[in-house]
Amino acid sequence: MAEAGGILAALTARSDAAKAQEMRRYHKTTREVLGVANPVIDAAVKDWKAGRNWQAVLDEARALWRSEVFEARIAAAKLLTKARMPEGDADVWRELVGWVPEFDGWAIADHASKALERRIMSELARLDEVAAWTGADHLWTKRAALVSTLPLAKLPHPKAAEQAARTRVLGWAADYTTDHQWFIQKAVGWWLRTLSKHDPDAVRAFIDAHGDAMKPFAVREALRQLATVKPDGA
Repeated sequence: MAEAGGILAALTARSDAAKAQEMRRYHKTTREVLGVANPVIDAAVKDWKAGRNWQAVLDEARALWRSEVFEARIAAAKLLTKARMPEGDADVWRELVGWVPEFDGWAIADHASKALERRIMSELARLDEVAAWTGADHLWTKRAALVSTLPLAKLPHPKAAEQAARTRVLGWAADYTTDHQWFIQKAVGWWLRTLSKHDPDAVRAFIDAHGDAMKPFAVREALRQLATVKPDGA
């Protein structure tokens, strides 16, 4: 396995103890935090990744993830966020799926979900595996089922298979409406708000059917970009 020395060393060299303390409080994390901003992580990943093949990238991502350093896990996710992957697609998917039960906060989970969504959109049959996440007791696994499928809500003109996938995920969202954990409700509202840009009627129908079960803030989030917004308690 490749060592994570390249990227992790670059990030460590830019560490900021005061910023790390601030980030640790903000993200409510107990893991090691270097205090490095996203643009620094982006640059380190881009510089290291240039010219390397998919296997080297996957090995580095594994090493970064296993370091358990906050910024290293974000860098690992960024390494594997790629729209097209003619080689290594299945291996990268398996690696990413293995990370999901280890999500412990929104920042790492959301970056990893960006990588997951690329692999899901490249092969929609993977939704069969994602479906199992919807019944998880682990908050971040359950939430990832919606966050990693957001591209389905962004499609202006979905093909038949994409529309079927979108409808399937809306079914998951409907099941989530009675789970009043903040991050679950937020994910439902986020998914619906994203969809409202392209299929406002579907969002209004969803709220008509399930809005009473949702937290008011999630309903507001879902309808935020539509002309008709239901009042609190809808």
